[in-house]
Amino acid sequence: MVVPEHDADFPLTSTIAARFVHLGETGSTNTALVELAGDGAPDGTVLVADRQTAGRGRLGREWVAPPGSSLAASILVRPALRSGRVLPDAAWGWFPLLGGVALRRILAALLPERDILLKWPNDVQIRGLKVSGMLAELVVRDGAPDAVVLGMGLNLTIGREHLPTPTSTSLALEGLAGTAAELADLVLSRVVAEVRALVSDLVAADGDPAVADLVGVVSAECDTLGRRVRVELPSGDTLLGTASALDDQGRLVVRDEETGESVAVAAADVTHLRLA
Repeated sequence: MVVPEHDADFPLTSTIAARFVHLGETGSTNTALVELAGDGAPDGTVLVADRQTAGRGRLGREWVAPPGSSLAASILVRPALRSGRVLPDAAWGWFPLLGGVALRRILAALLPERDILLKWPNDVQIRGLKVSGMLAELVVRDGAPDAVVLGMGLNLTIGREHLPTPTSTSLALEGLAGTAAELADLVLSRVVAEVRALVSDLVAADGDPAVADLVGVVSAECDTLGRRVRVELPSGDTLLGTASALDDQGRLVVRDEETGESVAVAAADVTHLRLA
């Protein structure tokens, strides 16, 4: 029998996590948890840090937030099918999107009067302003996927004058009451539970994204679909077009407004644009 750990700062999260690690400072919660995953940390391990010195966003960008007013946390997902096998390769690419779905659902429940949007792949916005982002990192063992780490940065009580960009917001600015510690534990505990539920549905489908209808699950939450977008690709190229769908791998399908061709995008920064 596993005895739940208790952390006074995270009483809700620490009692539902398979293992809970609370660091005062770390370079990156994702990097720290990837290392623990390599040492055999169990599925459902959660790692939080009071301060990150080398937080990262998509495409290697730095992620910085004032200490004590934001949440930096990572969740380890290492699901196994009932047969004991790990998930098939086709399933792993969906976890970044499922992490975004989980967080959007939780914030929508906590702020029902706000317009909570999910921008592909997993940025959560309130009234079009970014409140959170996620970074997923695959853990590989013996050349095969073994686990994925879902890292999240969430603006909790950052004041307007300290927001990282003019297009950001925080939960406090949107009217969610509580101290940073209270909000961090409340949101994180619910996200952990929601991720667990989404993964359980995938496992019940024997790890098959089509059987679990992940295209439908994510599409129902993703506000990017149907919008005119600017896509900044890792190569440095820019694509302008309409986000028309998700493909069976979770990639964003964009109809290039210059050529009319459909392009499947696996990794990029996406900006929602006004219709021309």
